[in-house]
Amino acid sequence: MTHSASPASPEAAVLLVNLGTPQAPDTAAVRRYLAEFLSDRRVVEIPRLIWLPILYGVILRLRPRKSAHAYAKIWTPQGSPLLVFSRALTARLGEVFGDGGHVELAMRYGEPSVAGALERLRERGIRHILVLPLYPQYAAATTASVSDAINDALRNTRWLPELRFIGDYHDDPMYIEALAESVQTHWQANGRAERLLLSFHGLPQRCVDRGDPYLDQCRATATLLQQRLGLDAQSLFVSFQSRVGAEKWIAPYTETTLARWPGEGIRDIDVLCPGFAVDCLETLEEIAIRDRELFLSAGGKSLRYIPALNDSEAQVRLMSTLARRHMQGWASADGENVACAS
Repeated sequence: MTHSASPASPEAAVLLVNLGTPQAPDTAAVRRYLAEFLSDRRVVEIPRLIWLPILYGVILRLRPRKSAHAYAKIWTPQGSPLLVFSRALTARLGEVFGDGGHVELAMRYGEPSVAGALERLRERGIRHILVLPLYPQYAAATTASVSDAINDALRNTRWLPELRFIGDYHDDPMYIEALAESVQTHWQANGRAERLLLSFHGLPQRCVDRGDPYLDQCRATATLLQQRLGLDAQSLFVSFQSRVGAEKWIAPYTETTLARWPGEGIRDIDVLCPGFAVDCLETLEEIAIRDRELFLSAGGKSLRYIPALNDSEAQVRLMSTLARRHMQGWASADGENVACAS
């Protein structure tokens, strides 16, 4: 069958998709980002007639300034940590695949956009795309929203590419091994704390009640990591962060847990956030700065944050293995099986 790709162009690609980030740590940029993020029906399931007046009349008037201040604390000379680490991971995966496959990066909200990434792949003549959302655990507000963005971007495309989609990798042995390796490396360098806290991003309880497998997948990740590290039930604890609003979210809450522990005699802890593929506002500012201050002010002695997998060797191995597994049967333009390319 004849394709539009040139002989030197790969016909298969991996599209990594992360959540997104403002373009700058200022109020205007954060307002634009939050307007897009909080307008997503997957993220906020309140009816539009009720939600949009609240969003534009209250939230986007008050929250951007506070969030911009938080972003400013972690911003780097290269930009937002989430974007910097996501780009580094994309580049390293691209080196692994070489000429046998292309790796593109998109953000669900902000830039580089999903639509822009798909257009770049189209211009390269790529006919097969593996979509890999950088969310280890599945939630409709994250993973399914990526699928929505892909479909929206391709809605008016005449000749659709062939798509495959990775829904989650919460229990993949290489993911668990990568997490374990990061914890053990941290312990070797800093010693082991009294307790290891696994803090996952929170989710409204109603989302789980409606069928999201997110809570079960977070617990499964924690159980597998606990077994891999050989920890007992008292040495590892699971909590959920980033709760907003007054409704009930999945519990226990990270902030409540950290405020309580020093009074129970737990004053030295390590914190890992397994649900974040790369470091971002929720890990670097919320956990490593604000929650550390909370823990210390409550009487804690030490809270050590264990970095996300970012563009580490273990993360690259994990992502390349996931991609090759799901790309089986796809060939590059020269006929080489992409899944076997090195």
